[in-house]
Amino acid sequence: MSSFNYDLLVIGAGSGGVRAARIAAGHGARVAVAEEHRVGGTCVIRGCVPKKLLVYGAHFAEDLKDARRFGWNVPKCTFDWTVLRNNVLAEVDRLNGLYRQNLSNHQVTVLDERATVAGPHEVVLAGGRRLTAKVILIATGATPAVPSVPGAELGITSNEVFHIEHAPLRVVIAGGGYIANEFAGIFHEFGAQVTLVNRSNQILRGYDESVRDRLLQISLGKGIEFRFNAAFERIVRQADGSLRVHLKDGEPIDCDQLLFATGRRPNTAGLGLEAAGVDLDDQGAVRVDEYNRSSVDSIYAVGDVTNRVQLTPVAIREGHAFADTVFGGTPRTVDYRCIPCAVFSHPPLAGVGLTEAQAREQLGSVKVYTSDFRPMKNVLANRDERALYKMVVDADTDRVVGLHMIGPDAPEILQAAAVAVKAGLTKQDFDDTVALHPSMAEELVLLK
Repeated sequence: MSSFNYDLLVIGAGSGGVRAARIAAGHGARVAVAEEHRVGGTCVIRGCVPKKLLVYGAHFAEDLKDARRFGWNVPKCTFDWTVLRNNVLAEVDRLNGLYRQNLSNHQVTVLDERATVAGPHEVVLAGGRRLTAKVILIATGATPAVPSVPGAELGITSNEVFHIEHAPLRVVIAGGGYIANEFAGIFHEFGAQVTLVNRSNQILRGYDESVRDRLLQISLGKGIEFRFNAAFERIVRQADGSLRVHLKDGEPIDCDQLLFATGRRPNTAGLGLEAAGVDLDDQGAVRVDEYNRSSVDSIYAVGDVTNRVQLTPVAIREGHAFADTVFGGTPRTVDYRCIPCAVFSHPPLAGVGLTEAQAREQLGSVKVYTSDFRPMKNVLANRDERALYKMVVDADTDRVVGLHMIGPDAPEILQAAAVAVKAGLTKQDFDDTVALHPSMAEELVLLK
């Protein structure tokens, strides 16, 4: 028997940590997971899942309006935030229970305490108990970053937004990334006046320019306001309980709720990693090699805490690869090329592979094919909103190197198309595929 309490001790029960624990246990390892909050991590508890449920709820605002154009006699409807909020939180509770049960079914011990690293093979639980493990896995994820300005404590982050008491009538959202734009669409559909304040001059940096510009155009048309190149100066509470957001330039903005969506930083503060000899970068992320091993041979890390690609499916793959490598005897790495991404804005957008700008920089000669159209449903609903599909092709090989789209169900359509891009299919392969008519997806094989 090993002299260690466990073969693997995972700190953090998010997507990457849970997958690593379950697969390692399947390989015969004695596994424990320490989690100070709830099992499921950011995605399940306060991220992707509850956010997507709010997106579904927000879509009904447009769907109910559009239904009248399709012959449905829809009466005037009102929205009750507390009903949606409570149902979403109940679903989170259910998922938390399923995750815990899944770990139990695989004989993984769940330690409901905060754990810190005390050495290469030792952790200390919040209650003072010390445990040893042959291998320690750091899977603590990331936490919202809040700017250091006076009054910042008056705002909330994506951690707290699912628990607010009332749907605000006026919302200021700080940031220009996917979280900011998703909640801008959500709160707008719930009837709020939304102002998005961004320190740069663009939204969704890293996404294809044509697609992100289309989202900006549609959002402006819906009445969402944007303040670009804007920096916060201070936030103050007014006599009526509302907030006044002062910017370094421009008029202040009054609101009922301020949401910070200004990025996420690796959750390593106070974990004892540096004292244990684990090398961190200037953002606090754990530096790891291709097999997820840190600078300490017995300590590994996966997921957002490494700040490589902050996406749930990536964390899951990293956790699985780690477990197979360390406990399964089959060394595996994760391929970070052609990872599909989506923004569940209103309308949603999605992309995979190189943007047009990236392709021109890396390949030189590229061909770009687009389809700019009004979806059939929008036509009958008398909605002017247009979809945009874009294909980027290596001119020398005809290989499709990027697909980007914005429009209804774009993420659902892109998932299948991403397989083709990952497989290296050509534009001719798309052209040779018979269209599925009438559908929005058929535009992918009809691009000119």
